[in-house]
Amino acid sequence: MGAYAAAVPVLAVVVLQQLRARPIRPVGSLVTPAVFGVLGAAGIAFGIASVVKFHPLTALPVVLLGASLAAAAVLGAARAKTVSVWREPGGRVLRRGSVATTGLWLLSFAVHLAFGLWIDHADGVGLLGIASLYAYAAIGLSAQNLLLRRRAAAL
Repeated sequence: MGAYAAAVPVLAVVVLQQLRARPIRPVGSLVTPAVFGVLGAAGIAFGIASVVKFHPLTALPVVLLGASLAAAAVLGAARAKTVSVWREPGGRVLRRGSVATTGLWLLSFAVHLAFGLWIDHADGVGLLGIASLYAYAAIGLSAQNLLLRRRAAAL
């Protein structure tokens, strides 16, 4: 659970930013997911190492990890639908999340926590489930931002 204690403030800032009106930038909306992706890859590598230190990694934790990451993409796509996107008179395209966006972020964290605990219970040792938090956030945020960029381009 220490991994969550360190990550929660970082992810809280990301969620709080969702509630502000801010421009959709061509590259900027992909920077945070990219950083989270690098941290997520390192986290998964660390998680796998924490398991294989004691025994070979079995299929169930890997399948659960894949299901967790798929859930992140689905929830990210759902969050994108709750974000308002509009064009200002000056031409800038803005976005702002809603209460529903925040609710779906909270659901996303709960889903990751449940999958993380299940993964770590399935592998019996290690921290693979919990260590995948940044990868989960990267995939969910990428799905959300890519769909928002698509909506912005259609305006």
